[in-house]
Amino acid sequence: MRNVSRNLENNFPYGFYIAGGIAILFLAIMVRPFAIVNAGERGVVMQFGKVQDQVLDEGIHPIMPVVTSVKRINVRVQKNTFKSTAASKDLQTITTELAVNWHINPLEVNTVFQQVGDEQLIIDGIITPAVSEVLKAATAKKTAEEVITKRTELKGEIDTKLKNRLASYGIIIDDVSLVDFAFSPEFARAIESKQIAEQEAKQASFIAQKATQEAQADINRAKGQAEAQRLQRLTLTPDLLQKQAIEKWDGRFPTVMSGNGALPLININPSSLSSGNQQQ
Repeated sequence: MRNVSRNLENNFPYGFYIAGGIAILFLAIMVRPFAIVNAGERGVVMQFGKVQDQVLDEGIHPIMPVVTSVKRINVRVQKNTFKSTAASKDLQTITTELAVNWHINPLEVNTVFQQVGDEQLIIDGIITPAVSEVLKAATAKKTAEEVITKRTELKGEIDTKLKNRLASYGIIIDDVSLVDFAFSPEFARAIESKQIAEQEAKQASFIAQKATQEAQADINRAKGQAEAQRLQRLTLTPDLLQKQAIEKWDGRFPTVMSGNGALPLININPSSLSSGNQQQ
């Protein structure tokens, strides 16, 4: 018994220390005297609910439990899609789908959280109405046709106006994309009819141009043939014709049919005969 009691007395301090360490570790985990800010986040420090000027970067930070709390805010680039209906300059109703890439300014997350709130409140309370207003103002300056043909110009105006409008809230616009336009059925049919008419007009113009070119080609060919015939008439002399006939003669006289059979047809010029007799 004495040995058992002595062993218990010797082991008691070690067991007490182990139990105390476990209790302290458990208490630290429960109270959490530190805050962890993940990658792509910033920490908003609050003391008894009041936002402080300090902004925590990524990593682990010691804090005072109970007194201090940390709200983690995402500062990565986010993409949200918005739809807004607006009237064009020629009073056509246009529904535009707009994609916005944005993020919270990491240096102003405490102010943004204090004045606006978390990400969802930023989207619902700040970005959505801003997109709608800027889009309506930009669309009203252009006709429905210009909205399509000057899409890049419209996108640039919306991008600039939206950046300027949201910068004061600590929100940075990275890019704006015009995803799609939707028009009223009547206007869509009108656009389709216009495009068909333009294609038909281009086809008719092509056919007319082709006919004109073919007619001009015929005229040029006729002129060439007439000029060739004129030059040929100037060069065809009696001597040349006789020379060409001699060159093409195969050595046989033409024949005629008579009662005695075929006889050669010889053209005898009386003048040549008389001249021949005189020479004899």
